[in-house]
Amino acid sequence: MTDPSGRRVLVTGGASGLGAAFVAELLARGDRVLIADVQPPVDAGLVDGAERIQLDVTSDDDWADALAWVEEAWGGLDVLFNNAGIAAGGRIDVIGIDEWQRVIDVNLLGVVRGCRTFVPMMKAQRSGHIVNTASLAGLVHPPAMASYTATKAGVVALSETLSYELDPYGVLVTAVCPGFVRTPLAASISGSDTAANEVAARLIDKSPYTAEQIARAVMAGMDEQKMVIVPDEAAQLAVWAKANDRAAYDKEQRSFAARIVAVSTDSTERKA
Repeated sequence: MTDPSGRRVLVTGGASGLGAAFVAELLARGDRVLIADVQPPVDAGLVDGAERIQLDVTSDDDWADALAWVEEAWGGLDVLFNNAGIAAGGRIDVIGIDEWQRVIDVNLLGVVRGCRTFVPMMKAQRSGHIVNTASLAGLVHPPAMASYTATKAGVVALSETLSYELDPYGVLVTAVCPGFVRTPLAASISGSDTAANEVAARLIDKSPYTAEQIARAVMAGMDEQKMVIVPDEAAQLAVWAKANDRAAYDKEQRSFAARIVAVSTDSTERKA
């Protein structure tokens, strides 16, 4: 395995949550890191030593600015973390098309824009590694999360396609698929389906995994050049169950759907 120290790394959404944990792990390895985010760091001490630029992943102009920064400051890029994303979801007859468009633009097209921006540079270098944060929801598909699971499955598919497409140029592509992780993401969940939001927030808050644990597992998977990284045991079990015990998997997903109906009914009764 080659020494990864001193790599030039850009991390979208690196100011908080899993992105900030990625930044901290990269800095600890001696990498040079550029945080590209719409927000300032939540914990400046965690990411101290990283550079920072403003980047909205839905903005082509911001991506062009990020490319210009990398070209001028570093002359190339070794690793691109397309990590920025939003928590979203909701039942198909509850959330609106505007909510679908928002999550697609951020969670899927934000990744597409990042790849389109930096792939030409990496192809010219004949080296590089693109790491796309998907989700366990990209591999297993719970109820009341259609917009989220669709975009995260899209990120997994995009990553696999690009992994083969860019192989002749020496560029690696990895999809990261963690399950629920304790991060500030729970507080950011928004949308018109309040019952689905409530259940999802509880699952995030009760997760046994920290962002730091997931980040370390992801780095290990990157070192092994894995195409898909499922970094936590709970997520690995869910993937296994879908492939090997479909009856139990289906029963769990239907139970999840029933819980959302119960929360929705209870909320309606309280309002009445």
